[in-house]
Amino acid sequence: MIATIKGFLSFKSAVDVVVDVNGVGYRIFVPLSTFYELPEVGRPVTLTIHTHVKEDAFHLFGFHTSEEKQVFQMLISVSGIGPKLALSVLSGISAGELMEAVSSGNLARLTGIPGIGRKTAERMVVELKDKMRKLVPERAAAQDYREDRIKEDAFSALVNLGYRSSAVKSAVDEVVRDAPSATLEGLLKKALKILGRNP
Repeated sequence: MIATIKGFLSFKSAVDVVVDVNGVGYRIFVPLSTFYELPEVGRPVTLTIHTHVKEDAFHLFGFHTSEEKQVFQMLISVSGIGPKLALSVLSGISAGELMEAVSSGNLARLTGIPGIGRKTAERMVVELKDKMRKLVPERAAAQDYREDRIKEDAFSALVNLGYRSSAVKSAVDEVVRDAPSATLEGLLKKALKILGRNP
């Protein structure tokens, strides 16, 4: 089975792409979440792959992250959900949001996804709730680690600019409190504004 494909992007659309690997073009179906992360045509690209084999077909489904692939594979294990519907689901909601909705049994959020009716949403919750609940803490831990690293990098950069460490800590904490998902660049800009007000 093909696990990853690395080559040059020779075609892309909202539903599929073609990746050229040493002169061989592989057609790969992708969700919108992956489409938005694709480079320009002609640029190098790497996709993690799910290989779907049927008696009359051999299809490749590609994803930007291993998390998307993992969620896709869980979705197609649910009765009544095939690869095309699973791609549609991931085009209508992020993998992280889907895991949280399923693990919390949020049927309203699930039925808001195009193509998902109440019965299918209920099957998703029944069959995947425990599996996805295990993934949510792992994802949260990874996010917490990332946010801690951004805070540390911002603190170090601002102290190196000559600001007092106590003032920097206060400014960084204020920004994180108001914008917990801020990037390092965004955190630095906002913290500098605060420090400028309180020299």
